[in-house]
Amino acid sequence: MLIPELALRIFTQNIFTAMGCSQAHAVLAADVLLKSDLRGIDSHGVARLSGYVRLWEKQRINTNPDIKIVHETATTATVDGDAGLGLVVAPFAMQIAIEKAEKYGSGWVSVRNSNHFGIAGYHALMAVEKDMIGFAMTNASPLVAPTFSNERLLGTNPMCYAFPAGKYPPVIVDMATSAAANGKLEIAQRSGKQVPEGWIQDKQGNYITDPHALKAGGALLPLGSDREHGSHKGFGLSATVDILSGVLSGANYGPWVPPFVAFLEPPVNPPGKGLGHFVGAMRVDGFRPADEFKADMDNWISRFKSATTIDPAQKVIIPGEPELEAETDRIKNGIPLVDAVANDLNELAVKFKIEPLSFGF
Repeated sequence: MLIPELALRIFTQNIFTAMGCSQAHAVLAADVLLKSDLRGIDSHGVARLSGYVRLWEKQRINTNPDIKIVHETATTATVDGDAGLGLVVAPFAMQIAIEKAEKYGSGWVSVRNSNHFGIAGYHALMAVEKDMIGFAMTNASPLVAPTFSNERLLGTNPMCYAFPAGKYPPVIVDMATSAAANGKLEIAQRSGKQVPEGWIQDKQGNYITDPHALKAGGALLPLGSDREHGSHKGFGLSATVDILSGVLSGANYGPWVPPFVAFLEPPVNPPGKGLGHFVGAMRVDGFRPADEFKADMDNWISRFKSATTIDPAQKVIIPGEPELEAETDRIKNGIPLVDAVANDLNELAVKFKIEPLSFGF
């Protein structure tokens, strides 16, 4: 079923307001989620809304946070999110990084005591809008087993790098460091489908295609899936995100990162505070004139788009292209929701006594 963007946006804002968010925070949080749905990343959009509500009900999300800088130099800072929505905390941190970059050429901000921040691309794109290169990453619920292990010690730990271009849209490399994001398992669960081999293993370490395997002690696999296909590289990338987001900021890391699901309690006596992010911005003109860089980015994109392919019916896809195509289509035609997500949302409407969603145009 399809729902117009504006209707879904207003509905989402109303849920966040009902949770106790300020109007500004509700608008921002909804914008982050809707950006995910518009860009076709359904696993991180409104499908997550009921999850935020459950965490708030468990008093693990503070909807009126005092977000502040707790450590700072000219080009760096550490932000404490006061257990706020990561959808709000991460843009606050990125704005600081941008302001530092505007003054000094680059800005880097680590974040502790936060929660799930939506898609990393939203935050990295804030820098691109200022002719900067944007970086955003976050650690996440420990669902991923390191290479050779059957113990869940890392999150899907996404990272995003975003580069401005000239006549072309920006290049946006936004990816999980696991073989698949957990949200894709949730979509498969709601759709009653199996997942590809190589995404998850059971508690004995065997490949399994059941999307419910995590509940039976299984684990997601690092990018690469196994050692022969480079899972040690995915493990290394995930470790990098965890260290920059968690260890550097004073947030939790590894198995101590608080789970997104409300039915699991956070670890007792964790080493840090909440969940961690790391964001950054670099001014292109700190290296060369921005117009020259963007002209070369256009040339880079054009050359890769014209690459010969194994199958003439296929083409090389520039990072960020599929999401842009989805956004163009969904702004015009609406955002598709599977029945399970639509039902979840309307259950929230009943809970908070707000107008339910109406589908179609």
